[in-house]
Amino acid sequence: MTRFNSIVITGASSGIGAALALDYAAPGVTLALLGRDSERLAAVVAACQKRGAIVSARQIDVTDRQAVTAWLTEFDDASPIDLVIANAGISPDVENAHLSDLTLAHETMAVNVGGMFNTILPLLPRLVARGRGQIAIMASLAGFVGLPYAATYNASKAAVRVWGESLQYSLGPYGVGVTVVCPGFVTSRITERWPYVMPFLMPAERASSLIRRGIAQNYARIAFPLPLKIAIWAVGLLPAGIASSLIRLTARQRRSIAH
Repeated sequence: MTRFNSIVITGASSGIGAALALDYAAPGVTLALLGRDSERLAAVVAACQKRGAIVSARQIDVTDRQAVTAWLTEFDDASPIDLVIANAGISPDVENAHLSDLTLAHETMAVNVGGMFNTILPLLPRLVARGRGQIAIMASLAGFVGLPYAATYNASKAAVRVWGESLQYSLGPYGVGVTVVCPGFVTSRITERWPYVMPFLMPAERASSLIRRGIAQNYARIAFPLPLKIAIWAVGLLPAGIASSLIRLTARQRRSIAH
């Protein structure tokens, strides 16, 4: 299993990103953390430093290509990166708000897809030149089939999944690994607002454990939890009409949300 010493994590101020940052934090590890919420990011930085890590953090929007590139290259010059986790993502189109607000659809794609490009592409020539390193791309089980609601989010995750899996073939010969991470429902700011029942909802800390283990072993894909993974796989095998009817029947149950 590979040990990583210089790690970039975007979307590190909450959810899976924050859990990963805390779990990777240790003496001898240098972390570069990016997030949009300065207060939450500062709390994650303090917790990581308490665990002995050296931390560089910036409040940058991943859609700002120039700012992200400058930050990444500056950090890589000082501490050559051996793991980059493109985790930043949003899902503002809950309950299909994107159908009436074009801005939300464009914003979702800009963050989830464009932000991933802005995080990974500036580092590729450097990783290839060194002949080592690992890339982890945060996709989702929602990117395998057309699910109701949050359609733009689902489409964005399908895009990053396929791009990451294609990248594996290009970078493998150069010694650079690519892992595509496909979680189910994980506790986060997104799932706090999700109005429907979420089967097999998993704590971010448990998700982080599964992701770190898979990345360390250069898994091509990490998909969890197993029951939901199997269900998504099975639906994908059904004829489109039957799959669509089944999804409609199972996706209507709402849950109560505390305010």
